Amino acid sequence: MTPVAQGPAQVLIIGAGPSGLMMAAQLLRYGIQPVIIDSRQGPTHQSKALAVQARSLEIYRQLGIIDPVIKGGRQASGLHFNYDGQAKATFAIKDTGQGFTPFPFIHIYEQSKNERALLGYLTQNSCPVYWNTSLISLQQGTGVVSVTLDNQEQQYKLICNWLIGADGAHSTVRHQLQIPFTGDTYPSQFYLADLVLDSDEDFMNLFLTQKGFAGFFPMPQKNAYRVVGNISNDLLNKADLTFEDVLPNLNEKVRKPLNINECTWFTTYRLHHRMAEKFNLGRCFLIGDAAHIHSPVGGQGMNTGLQDAYNLAWKLAGIINKRLKAEVLNTYATERMPVARNLLKTTDRAFKMVMSRNLMAGLFKKFILPLVLKRAWLNQKSRFEFFKRISQTDISYQHSSLSLHLSQLKTIKAGDRLPYLKLYDEKKQQETDLHAWCSKPGFTLITMGPLQELYVFSLAKWITQNYNGWLNFFHLPPSVKNQQVFDAFEIRTGQSKAIIIRPDMHIGLVNDVVDLEMMKNYLENVAGCLPDERII
Repeated sequence: MTPVAQGPAQVLIIGAGPSGLMMAAQLLRYGIQPVIIDSRQGPTHQSKALAVQARSLEIYRQLGIIDPVIKGGRQASGLHFNYDGQAKATFAIKDTGQGFTPFPFIHIYEQSKNERALLGYLTQNSCPVYWNTSLISLQQGTGVVSVTLDNQEQQYKLICNWLIGADGAHSTVRHQLQIPFTGDTYPSQFYLADLVLDSDEDFMNLFLTQKGFAGFFPMPQKNAYRVVGNISNDLLNKADLTFEDVLPNLNEKVRKPLNINECTWFTTYRLHHRMAEKFNLGRCFLIGDAAHIHSPVGGQGMNTGLQDAYNLAWKLAGIINKRLKAEVLNTYATERMPVARNLLKTTDRAFKMVMSRNLMAGLFKKFILPLVLKRAWLNQKSRFEFFKRISQTDISYQHSSLSLHLSQLKTIKAGDRLPYLKLYDEKKQQETDLHAWCSKPGFTLITMGPLQELYVFSLAKWITQNYNGWLNFFHLPPSVKNQQVFDAFEIRTGQSKAIIIRPDMHIGLVNDVVDLEMMKNYLENVAGCLPDERII
């Protein structure tokens, strides 16, 4: 089936993995029908990435597909840390982020299931994926990108206004744009195996030795585990390596009987830590593994790609729908590149420590590391900070040009993720939360505190006249039931506060006063929004 577009396609997405599918799903929320292609025959049947972090689950909730995602997965309760087969420490992580997010856990939900959940959303919105279709070449012109595609039957041309490279570590888009992918490849070789064992627990198990590691991660299916480990030196050059070949080395690391009923998948691979020197060039953008790859420490890779798409999609949609100035697209790279750079740095450091065969490193891993981790875990603040980092809820764009902090508030700042706070909607007479108030596409204005009813009405009228469908509006008056929200934003009796939340649920503006002119200034001169009368 050949992609058909009346005139140029608005957006062409190369790659239908999690990042590309999320990009398409987000664009569909704004009424933009993308063309999405993939060289594969269909969605992956292999489990691949496992962990879905809280921030990604919050995005799924906003999309309206969270229920099947939660139902189809499994919560990891914690981690057992072992060295030379001996238990050294246990870290319970379940509910560590209770009250901070609707999803205070690490959710085990395979990549294959993520892809199918997003494909279901695309299907509901009549957006097909054109499988067996590859990008051969691209050329940027004035206001368009011309591509040559191959669907295994013929090659043909397609014109698009914007192109998204979500085509993985070996990205054709990145190669065509000649963007360097700097970094390195780890010297060791690794394997992944999906096993069915005579065991069923919700804890992850990490087994370290002087010669490497093995990790066991519970999967949603009963008695199913993902096993990750390094391949011993004597097997590095063996052709057609099988799970039976690595089993003796795995038993040596675990040092206890493994009752294996079945191996359903086995593969070997090398790990890279690389990052594109640019995340966009002209009308072409890179997201996910096409932009950055790193070790699987902490289950961050797939989630970072999902958030790349989440960050870029609303900005691109705003440009296409003539709701945003074109310059706003520059903030995609300036916001996401530091996130990727920091992720590569931290995962590389952790992975090198795990893999080090140095004698001192071995002593550190065996004796000192468990004590340090246990002591830190006893501290509630340390546990919470760990959860925020691994769940990716601590990612902030405070230094972004889209962030304007006009407040004395120091605990919550413009650029931060909007806190998850439960509240009582006085108008609808029902319980809800701040994230639910941001479920519609576009920006959201939330005013808090005592405001005259006439002024609230005038704000609503101003929004309808200038930002209809692009700025949603909620007012939270003082009440005993919502005191926790006022406390979180440090709003004292008699005070009012205005908060404008970006479409990706990061705060754009925090203002200690509710002033229409100041909000207008933020929207037009900081966030780059175009009022309705300026839309041509």
